[in-house]
Amino acid sequence: MRTVPGLVLAVLALTLTACSGGSTQTTETSGATGAPPESTAPPTSTQPDCNAGFLAQFTTRQKLAQLLTVGVNGTADAESIVRTEQIGGIFLGSWTDQTLLSDKQQIDRVKSAARTPLMVTIDEEGGRVSRLSNLIGSAPSARESAQTMSADDYYRQSVGRGRAMHDLGITVDFAPDVDVSSQPDDSVIGDRSFSDDPEVVTRYADAYIRAMRDAGLGAVIKHFPGHGSGSGDSHTGAVRTPPLDQLQQVDLVPFRNLVGSGAGVMVGHLDVPGLTTPDTPASISPQVMSLLRQGAGYGAAPFDGPIFTDDLSGMAAITSRMGIEDAVAAALEAGADNALWINSDAVSTVLDHLEQEVQAGRLSIQRVDESVLRMARYKGIPMHC
Repeated sequence: MRTVPGLVLAVLALTLTACSGGSTQTTETSGATGAPPESTAPPTSTQPDCNAGFLAQFTTRQKLAQLLTVGVNGTADAESIVRTEQIGGIFLGSWTDQTLLSDKQQIDRVKSAARTPLMVTIDEEGGRVSRLSNLIGSAPSARESAQTMSADDYYRQSVGRGRAMHDLGITVDFAPDVDVSSQPDDSVIGDRSFSDDPEVVTRYADAYIRAMRDAGLGAVIKHFPGHGSGSGDSHTGAVRTPPLDQLQQVDLVPFRNLVGSGAGVMVGHLDVPGLTTPDTPASISPQVMSLLRQGAGYGAAPFDGPIFTDDLSGMAAITSRMGIEDAVAAALEAGADNALWINSDAVSTVLDHLEQEVQAGRLSIQRVDESVLRMARYKGIPMHC
């Protein structure tokens, strides 16, 4: 899969230490409809197992921490939780003190507290979901963009914004939204959707993903398997989508088209008849993770990139069902690679609970290792030597 290129040089020395004696190389995919990456030969007696070498630097708790992305209030909060627990990523929301970004020394200080490169994430979509308008300027919503400019023009605009985000220290944008929707502009998805035509959504989302890559950022498409026809807002309660066989024709099309684009995938808190177990939203559903990983169930290629959850602590579709410790465990056990939530208060208790899940055998260490390696590849750490 494609990596986040801005992080590669920062971690090259670390990887060489873990994989001494070999040369390094990265593996890339082709475009959104291209072939999967070429396979890499298994280690031989003269070729060190770089995956094992990379994993050996972590304790079990540190591996688990690499699978967490946590919202922060500002520099002190971010630096403290990164230094203390070595989490894999921080999330910058509307509540985050933007001095963390406007003063480059502050974000650099937070990043330097991490022994493994830190993801600095945001959900900058443009329109009404914009955290950075006062720092990099405003941008129209996805729907307005698709109605007023060509995909090429949208790519060029997005490259400029991506470079501005990169200059602020951001490494991953939880965008674009690839939900297919005709909802009114101000509804939960609404104008966050490019169009009610899945091919238009695919075209503009692909432009955005390419723009982020060319600006040095990772992109994340959302909300699998499709929120555009959902019954409501997962911030306020459970959301039911049409049955899986109906999602196949519209909502799943952009995911099918973009699964090879190099973007990560965010799974929503969606109850899907014919797919999810009743009262088990997609973000903690093994069936949903399997559908995405294997691909065959919706006519797509297998996906081996990172699977992120939507926010697990601030959305009633999850919080009305369970607390954050159980939600994070359920998501990782279902097959997600990275659990996202919007404050740092519970990080230590979450990790305590995850360690107990590993010890009890409910979360296998092999499953954890696979996710640690996926997240490392997404960050740009060359694993093979």
